[in-house]
Amino acid sequence: MEKQSHKQRYKMSNEIPETTENTTIASTFAQFNFKDPLNKSIAAVGFKTPSPIQEQAIPIVMEGKDVVAQAHTGTGKTAAFGLPAINQIEGDGVQVLVITPTRELANQVSDELYLYGRNSNVRTVTIYGGRSYSRQVDLVRRGAQIVVATPGRLLDMLSKKMIKDFNPKMVILDEADEMLDMGFLDDINEIFEHLPKERQTLLFSATMPAPIKKLADRILKEPTFIAITKKETTSANIVQNYYVIDENERDDAMIRLLDAGDTNKAVVFCRMKREVDRVSNVLSAAGYSAKGLHGDMEQDQREAVIKGFKAAGIDVLVATDVAARGIHVNDVSHVINYHIPFDPESYVHRIGRTGRAGSKGVAITLVTPHEFKELQRIKQKVGTTMEQCYIPTKGQVVQGRLGALADEITKQKIFDEAHQIIEAIGDSCDHETALHKVISVLLKKESVNGPENIGIDEEKLAKILARIESRGGSRGGGGRRGGGYRGNRSGGGGGGRGGNRSGGGGGYRGNGGGSRDGGGSRDGGNRSGGGGGRSNRDGGGSRERY
Repeated sequence: MEKQSHKQRYKMSNEIPETTENTTIASTFAQFNFKDPLNKSIAAVGFKTPSPIQEQAIPIVMEGKDVVAQAHTGTGKTAAFGLPAINQIEGDGVQVLVITPTRELANQVSDELYLYGRNSNVRTVTIYGGRSYSRQVDLVRRGAQIVVATPGRLLDMLSKKMIKDFNPKMVILDEADEMLDMGFLDDINEIFEHLPKERQTLLFSATMPAPIKKLADRILKEPTFIAITKKETTSANIVQNYYVIDENERDDAMIRLLDAGDTNKAVVFCRMKREVDRVSNVLSAAGYSAKGLHGDMEQDQREAVIKGFKAAGIDVLVATDVAARGIHVNDVSHVINYHIPFDPESYVHRIGRTGRAGSKGVAITLVTPHEFKELQRIKQKVGTTMEQCYIPTKGQVVQGRLGALADEITKQKIFDEAHQIIEAIGDSCDHETALHKVISVLLKKESVNGPENIGIDEEKLAKILARIESRGGSRGGGGRRGGGYRGNRSGGGGGGRGGNRSGGGGGYRGNGGGSRDGGGSRDGGNRSGGGGGRSNRDGGGSRERY
């Protein structure tokens, strides 16, 4: 598709002009004529060529126009609004307001804006729940030019008139569809009643459901529409597999797949908070360094878990959907859907935790035959390719590990101390027996637990699907095509061993300071009765750095 000129304007409609992510860009950041301090920061973070969303959005933002941009996570949208916003800042006082749905995302955005603005003497305050209002107000009053906030605490502060002369020239809604999903739309509408009428407004969203378009029509003035889409909604770097199991096999299936895969870091998604706690305990008992993350945890606990996962102190993160959405870790190799997500959008956001920054990733979904209808709905809506696979047997995992161990031994450098062990056992057995004993010691540490066979085989699955269909059910997505052992036979090796609505906190991110905290969750049970409530909007905490 021909790239859309940024000067052309569009009326609100259901069709947004699209540009694919692989659009060729023959440009550099020099074309934007940023100020020298900002160019210095751009060079320091290693930016060379603008991404499609940056190339299209930055000129329009610098013209002072309103923008509606449809772009997924990982397309560079923070820089698309952050760089031109920082470039126009002059003097002290709040000039830019960024509203994000979760504390994790607020911190992610704050971290990036700090990097872009550190040579321009720009100070950023992150506001979310759990700290005193007076502290947050004081940080704003001390000259912060950028405020990054979650809706709940921001609305509380504005409605109580706690921030004097709060007149940002630019207001950015980031991940607007997430705010809709989390029930923040009423808050957003009310927040804009407290903001100046003369402003520049930017709205960024991965999807454009009707309520978001209606919101854009109300709060933006003659906006330019930009859509950066992928050929597929999900990344081509992610291999997507599903495994058919009985309901009582979920724990065994999850552990077996982690054991069989060449796992670096993994995120396991659960639907409910109590399930997060139980599954993390199951994984810990199986020898994995696993921790849970959900909205009922204290802020200090959440910070410790996120920090540990990023620093590789935790190998498996078990989380609810919203609690993990603001976490951006590039070396996550596997995502496991312990239960199939409630909707296609959640599926896309879940598996987007892997396959980042050009790396390869694996997305695994555990389903029962009765969940095939939901699986089919996700496949059709997302337009993705999922392959049905079969969970490797215990014997297959062992064989895979044997191959990996043999390869590791072949490549292993011989330590000087090795001869001491040979001499110590030489009197009791010959060298061949000694070698067998040493390898047996290594194999003992590579034991595989659980039953020999996990999951439903093809013959049994066909009978179950036929029975469901005869009762008026649906075969859904999958069933009998695909298959075969998908474990890493030659690579082997196990994985690394070893609700509140919003929030506010605060911390300067100027001149070497800032907040790195996370939080916020809307977790719940099933679609008819679950979901988080609308109470207790604020929570969490903040660690300020100056």
